[in-house]
Amino acid sequence: METALRSWEFDNAVELVDPQRDALYSYDGEEQKAIQNAHPWRKDPNYFKNVRISAVALLKMVMHARSGGSIEVMGLMQGKIIDDSFIVTDAFRLPVEGTETRVNAVDEANEYMVEYLRASREAGQMENAVGWYHSHPGYGCWLSGIDVGTQMTQQTFQDPFLAVVIDPDRTISAGKVEIGAFRTYPEEYKPAAERGDGYQTIPLAKIEDFGAHSSRYYSLEVSHFKSSLDTRLLELLWNKYWVSTLSQSPLFTNRDYTSKQMQDLSQKIRNAEQSVSSGPKMGTQGMSGRLGTGKDSQLDKVVKDSNKIAGEEITGLLAGVVKDRLFNGIETSRESAST
Repeated sequence: METALRSWEFDNAVELVDPQRDALYSYDGEEQKAIQNAHPWRKDPNYFKNVRISAVALLKMVMHARSGGSIEVMGLMQGKIIDDSFIVTDAFRLPVEGTETRVNAVDEANEYMVEYLRASREAGQMENAVGWYHSHPGYGCWLSGIDVGTQMTQQTFQDPFLAVVIDPDRTISAGKVEIGAFRTYPEEYKPAAERGDGYQTIPLAKIEDFGAHSSRYYSLEVSHFKSSLDTRLLELLWNKYWVSTLSQSPLFTNRDYTSKQMQDLSQKIRNAEQSVSSGPKMGTQGMSGRLGTGKDSQLDKVVKDSNKIAGEEITGLLAGVVKDRLFNGIETSRESAST
């Protein structure tokens, strides 16, 4: 179990901060108030560049996201600001009702949030709410139109504030937390065009929503940390997470997700085939001997999607083989020894 925890920390690049001082967990109210009064993020829409999330907060968010299944769930993150970085030290879930496509906080959730933060301060946990998180089961980490609206409202009235998205289905399939952190731009701001395709696998049903709002926000670099203060709590959380992971197979737990991926891929292949067949024929005068870059890009994306699905299935098969050899092998050894 300890080896599995170390492997999870390695896969998600969880770094140990100074074990003597635990500086990222110290909180200076006057310092945070001074940062609030200076509000440098108002002058630069791209001011925040990084997010550092504690291993405890990360594990809490992943467990919450996985508990929702195909339904979106939502929670808040507590922490502080250091220079151009958000430091997330803890997270807690909100009692909201989501659907398979959206999640919105209601009055009950707002009251719960206020009461929880008040109780936290009375218990000595002085960190403010610095962001919200929610899940995107099976369709990647990005902000929908509703998410963009929610985040813009939070940045208007409660800045500095951060949006984090976790995909529990891809986390199970890949064995690594699929996470993204985002900030929205002001209404009047026009960001410069980004270089590179910034490609990620998006289901066809979500592509329009993804593309329509992708220029209204930007992503932050996400890293993770732990300290001597949260080691025991992390172990307790990991015991619960590990038992759940050990007792499940990605191939069975995620079979609906995998089926949807295959159906989506087949439709993308048909679309690419139609695009290629309807294009100009090879050998036409003035042609460079290859298809247009747009069609090449479409085919490249199909190949990337298929490689991703194949890799996740291989990972699931290997996990099943390891568990079979580990546990059934023990029983076989005992039977052989007894005879």
